[in-house]
Amino acid sequence: MAASATIPSSSFLTRNRNHLSLSSKPHSLSSIFNVSLSSNVRRRKQTTFIVLSMDAKPTVLVAEKLGEVGLELLKDFANVDCSYNLSPEELCTKISLCDALIVRSGTKVSREVFESSGGRLKVVGRAGVGIDNVDLAAATEHGCLVVNAPTANTVAAAEHGIALLTAMARNIAQADASVKAGKWQRNKYVGVSLVGKTLAVMGFGKVGSEVARRAKGLGMHVIAHDPYAPADRARAIGVDLVEFEEAIASADFISLHMPLTPATSKILNDDTFAKMKKGVRIINVARGGVIDEEALVRALDAGIVAQAALDVFTEEPPAKDSKLVQHENVTVTPHLGASTMEAQEGVAIEIAEAVVGALKGELAATAVNAPMVPAEVLAELTPYVLLAEKLGRLAVQLVAGGSGVKSVKVTYSSARSPDDLDTRLLRAMITKGLIEPISSVFVNLVNADFTAKQRGLKITEERVVVDGSPESPLESVQVQIANVESKFASAISEYGEVRVEGRVKDGVPHLTKVGSFDVDVSLEGSIILCRQVDQPGMIGKVGMILAEENVNVNFMTVGRIAPRKQAVMAIGVDEQPTKETLKKIGDIPAIEEFVYLKL
Repeated sequence: MAASATIPSSSFLTRNRNHLSLSSKPHSLSSIFNVSLSSNVRRRKQTTFIVLSMDAKPTVLVAEKLGEVGLELLKDFANVDCSYNLSPEELCTKISLCDALIVRSGTKVSREVFESSGGRLKVVGRAGVGIDNVDLAAATEHGCLVVNAPTANTVAAAEHGIALLTAMARNIAQADASVKAGKWQRNKYVGVSLVGKTLAVMGFGKVGSEVARRAKGLGMHVIAHDPYAPADRARAIGVDLVEFEEAIASADFISLHMPLTPATSKILNDDTFAKMKKGVRIINVARGGVIDEEALVRALDAGIVAQAALDVFTEEPPAKDSKLVQHENVTVTPHLGASTMEAQEGVAIEIAEAVVGALKGELAATAVNAPMVPAEVLAELTPYVLLAEKLGRLAVQLVAGGSGVKSVKVTYSSARSPDDLDTRLLRAMITKGLIEPISSVFVNLVNADFTAKQRGLKITEERVVVDGSPESPLESVQVQIANVESKFASAISEYGEVRVEGRVKDGVPHLTKVGSFDVDVSLEGSIILCRQVDQPGMIGKVGMILAEENVNVNFMTVGRIAPRKQAVMAIGVDEQPTKETLKKIGDIPAIEEFVYLKL
């Protein structure tokens, strides 16, 4: 008969596939070690256990080359298995013996990998920024934290951007190939000077601001576009923040440093190239997808774009017969932005520290997936979590560029006692909604506060007790952004802040207030907000325009100050209207302003 003894709930060792790891829950010895104790042993006053020879260190599998300094940090804490060029099958076989996995961009960490780990894999470290090769949903489902190394390659990427800029301006690559081919074509490769030229930095984050600093040192006039960058930070290095249209229209050189998001995908296209100076030069060390590559070829052939220097492509590696790569006025490199010895060492240190910290149970500031939430808490908060994120997304899209978002106030109205309302998850989702649409950062409960602080975003919270049913955790959530201008003036409250408010109705998030106007629209699909003169027929006119363009309306409501005065119409749409459709709506005489908001 098997006996079972229970270990106290303080830290202790558990066995998982012949490996010991720290845990914090009580277990029986029979479940931990998968052995039975004989009844003879159980009858003794002092029980003796046979201690098996086991290594208490966790095991870290490094599946792609990592700098030696990072490996040394890992070896101080864990057993390190460096196994490169593993096939998917080999990775799935090895992973069941590992507590952490470190990869670069070449290894796919699929759902099969997490399933094959048998629950032992606790951390995946991506040595770099992008996490496209990691199945985040599967990682979260299996309780595995995913961390990356987003800061170590900042200077390297900025330097590469400047290198491409100068090489392009002086035709370095083309002249080099010409001389090596036995030619001497001095007249063909006359370049352009950088001094006094205008550089537009599109995206004023870490890399963009470093490029701006270096370009200033080359004597260039630098402007930047980033709707959410603080103007004072730009002014501190002598850079003017301008609107997107002004940036592309006035620049001699355009350097891209924006993340690839739905809003920035193919942001440089036929329409935007047509608005640029003839002879503009383009540099991209950000993400390939922000440029419509076919449109760029057309702009190069037409002479609108004189030259382009590209380190990134929509598909990597690009096709050997790519017209863009083969174009004589294009300089290309194979995604070398982070490829310096110093950057590689920095990435190795950053990812090693993140993985070791995560294995120790520390909160990881560079975590990119959401932590596990108890099922009962998630069930109650799910619709409010969705409401919080969508209110954040709406609020930030209502902000006009230039001043930057610095101060956000969130007000929770609830019939419950403030002590009974844990708002950390809601605050994290509001932060996610505010930051993710304009950034490549992934925000979750682990890193929300850190990410907000890093970006100079101060979020304050207020809990207001109201009459209502304590069965519901919240009556409403209000998000206010102070000291900013709005692209939709009606979103400004009587106190001068961008304000949106919402609540959950029948399990569905609804927008209930914009500025001082009461509305009621389901937060599904996307929203068109129109300020209009309150008069008969307005709903019909707008609805007819949308119907003609086959845009389905899922919800429509009108909030007004008084009859025949100003009103705000909120329209929920399932499809994204074309620019022409939105222009038709804006051309209705009674409509004073409108904005399209993507959820």
